[in-house]
Amino acid sequence: MGQNLALNIAEKGFPISVYNRSTSKVDETVERAQKEGNLPVFGFHDPESFVNSIQKPRVIIMLVKAGAPVDQTIKTLSQYMEKGDCIIDGGNEWYENTERREKAMAELGLLYLGMGVSGGEEGARNGPSMMPGGSVEAYKYIEDIVLKVAAQVPDSGPCVTYIGEGGSGNFVKMVHNGIEYGDMQLISEAYDVLKSVGKLSNEELHDVFSEWNKGELQSFLIEITADIFGIKDDKGDGYLVDKVLDKTGMKGTGKWTVQQAADLSIAAPTIAASLDSRFLSGLKDERVEAAKVFKSGGFDDILVNEKVEKDKLINDVRQALYAAKICSYAQGMNLIRAKSNEKGWNLKLGELARIWKGGCIIRAIFLDRIKQAYDRNPELANLLVDPEFAKEMIERQSAWRRVVCLAINSGISTPGMSSSLAYFDTYRRERLPANLVQAQRDYFGAHTYERTDIPGSFHTEWFKLAKQIKN
Repeated sequence: MGQNLALNIAEKGFPISVYNRSTSKVDETVERAQKEGNLPVFGFHDPESFVNSIQKPRVIIMLVKAGAPVDQTIKTLSQYMEKGDCIIDGGNEWYENTERREKAMAELGLLYLGMGVSGGEEGARNGPSMMPGGSVEAYKYIEDIVLKVAAQVPDSGPCVTYIGEGGSGNFVKMVHNGIEYGDMQLISEAYDVLKSVGKLSNEELHDVFSEWNKGELQSFLIEITADIFGIKDDKGDGYLVDKVLDKTGMKGTGKWTVQQAADLSIAAPTIAASLDSRFLSGLKDERVEAAKVFKSGGFDDILVNEKVEKDKLINDVRQALYAAKICSYAQGMNLIRAKSNEKGWNLKLGELARIWKGGCIIRAIFLDRIKQAYDRNPELANLLVDPEFAKEMIERQSAWRRVVCLAINSGISTPGMSSSLAYFDTYRRERLPANLVQAQRDYFGAHTYERTDIPGSFHTEWFKLAKQIKN
């Protein structure tokens, strides 16, 4: 990431110095710069000469592992820096760490930014989506650079903007990653239903996802999914995707997103389901043994009992995937707004949708429509009630329900799609069974309850009344 971002910056006409504790990586970066067009990249093998090589006021972008390595890198570099210089952390850092460091750097007279960078290695080289937050003065130092380095979307400009104060840039990138978790889970569930129930081959899956990428589901993740189904195994027969171990890794941002949702009392069931699915995927050995236990119960025969029409299934899954994705994005946006309100960041949700339209992992054609929804109504309570999205949810709900029911009856887990559907069904209902839960809480814990017909808080001695009835 760091190397590619440096080459991107140099390619846009900005001379750049590079430093890494590993001198071989520095040399490799300089060599690549020469091969890719004699780009103005200058390598340094020690921190002092690296810092001194930079024009004042200095701007240093770090891309190192979050946590202690960031603090160590800051300590190493800051001793050679001067008042007015700026440090930018381009990693996936916990937002409170960024706020702590910004304060510590301010005491030294240094400026600090926490800048989320999305798009992977390819995005870093050719144009990422960037989410800088912290010192607005620091952002002004780099604005002319990032506006050129970021992904460029013809109808909406560069995929970067000043996010807001403190750790807002890191927080927005964290939720972006949480939405990404949900997106990937929903796509994997669509794949599972099509493959396990519909019996689609990898060639058919490649064609289906390629076709989907021409319509409402057009996105980076759908595009690369289509590509994956077309890759043959270079170490054996068949397709590579079938040889990949079904055990998902993670870096932590998804977990942070779910934890923050819980802290802020924001429902994010699709993102939480995707995290749980990754946890369960890690229990590979246990799942292998469980499969043996339940095989005797006839679970291997469930799938063959479902007779489906392929074309109809493909169309239903497409609609279910789209509707479930809207729920996932709605949850992420609500979480960002809740944190913005708590911290006073005054984040613009429509602007976030705009900078996610290009460069980042969750870039998708319908982000433009999300931006339009927030432009129409900046106080929109939930994407689901935007008139356009509400109409689409209504149109797709029958197909969505068919897919979830089919998956359940076939013994296929679709936690993301099911959680999204439950979120939708809960949100759209005027009255929920929460009245019973509240009555239970008052019964055993005297937590009180409110009434629908009289204002105020009430407590009932349920136990005594129930005892009288029983007697």
